[in-house]
Amino acid sequence: MLSADRNTPRRDGVNFAHPVAAAVLIFAGALVALDAAGNAVPAGTAGSGAAIGVAQAVADNSGGAAGDINVDVRVGTFRFDNSAAGDLIARTDIGATAYVVDDATVAKTDNAGAREAAGTIVDVDDVGVWVRVG
Repeated sequence: MLSADRNTPRRDGVNFAHPVAAAVLIFAGALVALDAAGNAVPAGTAGSGAAIGVAQAVADNSGGAAGDINVDVRVGTFRFDNSAAGDLIARTDIGATAYVVDDATVAKTDNAGAREAAGTIVDVDDVGVWVRVG
């Protein structure tokens, strides 16, 4: 219980820095996920979880140990490449979950549990799929 004023730190909840996994290169604009150890990897990497945001700059830890560098990640709504064939996302899918194919592509299905969530589909246009990530 406070008995005096407290300077309570605040975040806007859109920008975060995460330690990068060992021997990993994350490109700017890539969907980012965390591995089992809590280190950032490109989304869609084997063993990675759901997407947590988009890399704001390149993070090249290809020659380093886990946590040697951080990647700046932003949450929000971003446009990604649409999958193809039966996994193509359509306007009728707005409001549903998009799933990670790779660090730049999303799909309509989780491929029988093989894909992690990217976020919520908010729009589909001729260029790609707008997904709310994080």
